Amino acid sequence: MNPEERNIANALISGLANSPETPTREQVEGKARQIAAIFGYTGDIRNIVTEAMISVDTRMGAGVSLVDVAARHDDQWIHRREDVDWVYTEAYEEFLRNEGWPPQLIQSLADVTSRILGHLQDPLSEGTTWSRRGLVIGHVQSGKTANYTGLMARAADAGYKFIIVIAGIHNNLRKQTQQRIDEAFIGRSSDPDDRRNIGVSLLVPDYPHPATLTNVHDDFNKNTAARSGWKINDFSKPIILVIKKHVKTLEALYKWLKDLNAGRNDGLISDVPMLLIDDEADNASINTNREDLDPTRTNAMIRGILSLFRKSCYVGYTATPFANIFINPDAYDNDVREELFPRDFIYCLDAPTTYFGAEKVFLDEANSPYVKAIDDGENFIPWTHRRDDPVSELPLSLYRALDEFLVARAIRNLRGQTGQHCSMMVNVSRFVPVQKAVRDFLSLRARKISEAVRANYAMPEVISSRNIYMRGLRQAFDTEYTQAGFEWEQVKSALDDVFRNLHLYVINSKSDEVLDYSRYERDGIGLTVIAVGGLSLSRGLTVEGLTVSYMYRNTRMYDTLMQMGRWFGYRPGYEDLCRIHLAHDSVNWYAHIADASEELVQQVKRMRRDDLSPKDFGLYVMAHPDSLLITAANKMRSGEKVKFRQNFSGRILESYIVSTDRSVNDSNLALIEKCWRDGFGGLTPNDSGKGSIFRDVPVGRIEDFLFEFQAHSQFADRKADIVAYLRTLAERHPVGDVLLISPRGNKDKEPCKLNGQERQVTDFQGSAWRLNKDRVASRGDEGLGLSPEQRKEAEDIAKSDGKPTADRHYREIRNKPLLMIHSLDPQGDIPVKGPIAAFGVSFPPGHYDKEIEAVVNRVWLERMQGNPDDPDDEEDYDA
Repeated sequence: MNPEERNIANALISGLANSPETPTREQVEGKARQIAAIFGYTGDIRNIVTEAMISVDTRMGAGVSLVDVAARHDDQWIHRREDVDWVYTEAYEEFLRNEGWPPQLIQSLADVTSRILGHLQDPLSEGTTWSRRGLVIGHVQSGKTANYTGLMARAADAGYKFIIVIAGIHNNLRKQTQQRIDEAFIGRSSDPDDRRNIGVSLLVPDYPHPATLTNVHDDFNKNTAARSGWKINDFSKPIILVIKKHVKTLEALYKWLKDLNAGRNDGLISDVPMLLIDDEADNASINTNREDLDPTRTNAMIRGILSLFRKSCYVGYTATPFANIFINPDAYDNDVREELFPRDFIYCLDAPTTYFGAEKVFLDEANSPYVKAIDDGENFIPWTHRRDDPVSELPLSLYRALDEFLVARAIRNLRGQTGQHCSMMVNVSRFVPVQKAVRDFLSLRARKISEAVRANYAMPEVISSRNIYMRGLRQAFDTEYTQAGFEWEQVKSALDDVFRNLHLYVINSKSDEVLDYSRYERDGIGLTVIAVGGLSLSRGLTVEGLTVSYMYRNTRMYDTLMQMGRWFGYRPGYEDLCRIHLAHDSVNWYAHIADASEELVQQVKRMRRDDLSPKDFGLYVMAHPDSLLITAANKMRSGEKVKFRQNFSGRILESYIVSTDRSVNDSNLALIEKCWRDGFGGLTPNDSGKGSIFRDVPVGRIEDFLFEFQAHSQFADRKADIVAYLRTLAERHPVGDVLLISPRGNKDKEPCKLNGQERQVTDFQGSAWRLNKDRVASRGDEGLGLSPEQRKEAEDIAKSDGKPTADRHYREIRNKPLLMIHSLDPQGDIPVKGPIAAFGVSFPPGHYDKEIEAVVNRVWLERMQGNPDDPDDEEDYDA
């Protein structure tokens, strides 16, 4: 938006903020025309109206915190400090208003950052030495930077004098973070050659600029600090540093701080309350042999810096509950882990209602049009490619994604979004030469399409459709965007403008190409970008207006996958146009991760109700079955077997890898019939509405069934773990329920035989069929057989969570083990014939202390992860 449109939008949003009811679009349009007339504006108001509508609909919950209940800490101190002048906080909130943030979202952010600050120490509190340690769990691209900037502003107002932000491992991410903090907190450009006022200081007269010892060009070093103009030991205003998580940078800061206080008492900094914010707390979790990124050394240096201050607070920010501090003990020496562990609090942020995140993209079945499976990547850029492998051509799926992007940009322009950025991200290789080759192919293709469009966009369809590139664009429109509000002829006529500001970039630490959106914003130009890269694109760097993503990378590591999810974020006015191209395997893993991450956040809420501590949560995450993938990868570099503790409390484990062998399935189906006829020990079944349920079956009977059930060899070890966990819970839960899932009831078949459930086959190797999204049961199946009162109770719990009712809520109310038995009918052009027997077992939550021991080896790890990229091959690191 240009400044005039921004002013109108802000006035409109303010005017709607106190509406007693949610206004209709027509009402918003009418009010927008009135305000536009006052401003003398006669241009297009569609973007203004869209932003106002989103503002009206945007809400953000307060989140939930887990605190050490045994610690003596007053988290209400912030409300008792009547001496605080909230100058930085109020300036930041005014800055957000000016940026078009909805008033209710600014208030939510204020409430949340106040709560987080309350978990820190009052900087003016009595005592010569204190420390607080915490962790904030957010979502990828969901506004964590806005959150910790708000926390910094509040902390500075309250009296914190020295603030350090550790912003990832890349120069471009550190620079991006510095620029944001310059605008939102410092109020002055940190560019030594351009020290003009920007951001907050343009909105607040006599703004008290904090000092910064880093700038947009230079990370911290002794010379940068000297050039900053800061007088040593002048703490009249807060001091801020934005640094990389590099050993050399951390060592330089440690040495500088130590020299600063040499000869004073014990060399410690005594009267300067400090706050260290570790953004992307998992960024140095990459298990690499590169010295400057060695997580053990970086974490040790962070501890060293904290140890120089008598009064310190450390807050890690992470996009996943599978935080490094919980699941990667090898990245910390014992003392360091003790020092950085979030012993005092864990705070889970809620995502705003307009957030386009993993849950919406991968778990909401109605939104599956967002995700497109890549089925031809191995033929062109295989997962196992090497640095010097030639790239002879790109996958057709990548060219189709390019067509989608160009059509989507044309539609966004037709919606009045020409002044907004629009980007496509391509991440197919960790090797710089391959990234450049991909960019060159895409550049050539874009040029040919541009020439075709220029010659045909005004031509009748009968003529333009003769061109192969125009046919590709038409196919992208017909397949993806017929519901976008425009006819093909309108889109075709808008295609020529798409190429006016189209630029292709290779984004990595070795590249001299700088993706600088702000340079174009100053001229009111919406940049159209195709960004090709690897790690720099994966971790932290914001790709503005991301509309189409294409990622074909071999990884199943939780933190890496979630960080690669740059497509998550806010997509106002174009969410329906977004498309994400991934390998089948990645689609399954993203869905799995989204499910597991949400389950862990709910676990925080349960643990808070049960008066448990952050330490209890850390132990639970460490024993979580999915943490095993990460810890195992780190421990097994030498190839030995490793023992792990496993906790399945509150989890469902399903036979998502099933055997397609006919004799195996005939045997399993006969077992199901036998147990059914026997009533699982003489019990009488009831109708569940989707088959039959046997209630209160002795756990021993369930174990006997699982023992006889023939699982595929790739799932046999997990089946053994399920049986072992059932035995571990048997004292507390001697009985469980058995659901025989049979759509259409039992009327279509003879007694004691299951009706089939159709499932698409997308991953089939040998005799192993891996089910889509690693799920067997349909969502909601765990609610079958519950009484109306129980279902109502589950709905009430979900409502208190601010979530739709899900299986985890039914699991909590059932409060006993549940065995679900299925018969699957495979669909697709494949040699697999049904019926295929499968099962799942869910365990009640709350058994934090009940664990079993699992032994895994490299064969298991490779089966679960494939052969993931070797981090030491990654070329996209800063030198």
